[in-house]
Amino acid sequence: MKKVVLGLLAIGLSSQMYSQIIKTEQLSEVSVYATNYKYLNELNTSEEVSVPVELLHRKVAAFNVKEADFYQDDYDLYQVNFFIPEGTILAAYDGDGKLIRTAERFKNVNLPKAVKESVYDRFPEWTISKDIYLVNYQDTKGASRKYKLKLENGDKVLRVKVDEMGKFL
Repeated sequence: MKKVVLGLLAIGLSSQMYSQIIKTEQLSEVSVYATNYKYLNELNTSEEVSVPVELLHRKVAAFNVKEADFYQDDYDLYQVNFFIPEGTILAAYDGDGKLIRTAERFKNVNLPKAVKESVYDRFPEWTISKDIYLVNYQDTKGASRKYKLKLENGDKVLRVKVDEMGKFL
């Protein structure tokens, strides 16, 4: 019995020693390029963005104009439309693939907490029936965000505009 236990112990230790042999492999080159991080940083100030909107923002930032079928060296500006059921983004890229500006419109998205609280404080008996989220991004100026809200209270309808901080426009 002692011989069997010692034999199993010897086999177990020798297999662990074999697994610690280091193999080296030559990996292929990986090219890392910065996507339009400035655009993403500008729009990700709010943590309460709807998931489909956030995914479309990432798609716009990662889009590579130079790999598109319509790319030609002759043009300085490319306008690309991105669509999801909740909304659309019209993005303008330069010839190098840098995002210059966007015009974005989304319907019925998750509203930020500051917007909801501001509306309910000012209009306590009203409910938000529809909302439109508008974003205009420019590389030199940054992003401006606003919400167009349709409020209802029985038969009464009221339309208001609010920025992302809940300030009425």
